[in-house]
Amino acid sequence: MRFKGYLGGFLKSAIAGTLLTSLALSNVAQAGPTLDKITQRGSIKVGVGTTPGFFAPDSSGKWQGLFADYGRALSIAVFGTPDKAEFTNSSPQQRLPALQSGEFDILLSGVTVTITRALKLGFHFGPTVFYDGQGILVRKDLGVTTAAELDGATIGAQSGTTGELNVADFFRKTGKKFTPVTIEDTGQFIAALESGRVDAITQDSSDLVGKRTQLKKPDEYIILPERLSKEPLAPAVAGGDDRWLEIVNWTVNATIQAEEWGITSQNVDEFLKSEDPAIQRFLGVDPALGEAIGLDPKWAYNIIKTVGNYGEIFDRNLKPLGWDRGYNRLWTDGGLLYSPPFR
Repeated sequence: MRFKGYLGGFLKSAIAGTLLTSLALSNVAQAGPTLDKITQRGSIKVGVGTTPGFFAPDSSGKWQGLFADYGRALSIAVFGTPDKAEFTNSSPQQRLPALQSGEFDILLSGVTVTITRALKLGFHFGPTVFYDGQGILVRKDLGVTTAAELDGATIGAQSGTTGELNVADFFRKTGKKFTPVTIEDTGQFIAALESGRVDAITQDSSDLVGKRTQLKKPDEYIILPERLSKEPLAPAVAGGDDRWLEIVNWTVNATIQAEEWGITSQNVDEFLKSEDPAIQRFLGVDPALGEAIGLDPKWAYNIIKTVGNYGEIFDRNLKPLGWDRGYNRLWTDGGLLYSPPFR
């Protein structure tokens, strides 16, 4: 009798626990106003910047770059086609207010993940797409090889970014002095440096690589080796729409997971024959996963087939500019890119 009483109590607890779990699960990843607007509108409004290799229009006006490719990947995840992403250039001063007001559905403009942006401003971030760090671009004729040697230099920083604070923190920490020059328009950086108005400019190193290529005599300038900060660049969305955030998360993860498995845009059809159940779920050969999460079972297949895996996206957009993968290698290759399991 004691055993029966224990078993009955156990079953009651288990049933109660199951009900609580079901109620909890019914409240997670709910669609919200952003995803509703996207589906009703029939397109995704994407805020971007203007940095070669990351986001820039080509001669025909079509946006190209690493972040632009992720906009197309999201369009595939939601609509099944890469052509439903509408890109709009936005300055660092305008982009976060525009996201907050609903002008954009997502920022793919190289936004740095910070605690104040998350907790004070209420933005949510997807996985880091590019691990970056703030650098300093200087004229070679200054004769400096490290940032610490820039004591007394005039340095241009863009207003409305973390760069202003980071460079001030660096010089305060090293006990050196500098004269800050705030520049609002990134297009003025080149003119300020070439005219001698500033001795150096500071931005994320990803931006500086692009800026250096735009100089009339790029070989007369160098990017110093120090990184003044950690700058994890990630997609940013407004709070209040769990399902939209999760679609962003797993779209990025899909490109990373595909590279880890060696699945590319060129060989993805061969992987449809794989007997690995995880790959079958991932590519939609087994439709159970896609059906369970409410997406086309072939959503990841379509992303990889059209846009490629992370390595392909990186090599297509950044390798021609001389970028090394660095921290943006897979975790299996000593980098920081890692995807949770698809199951």
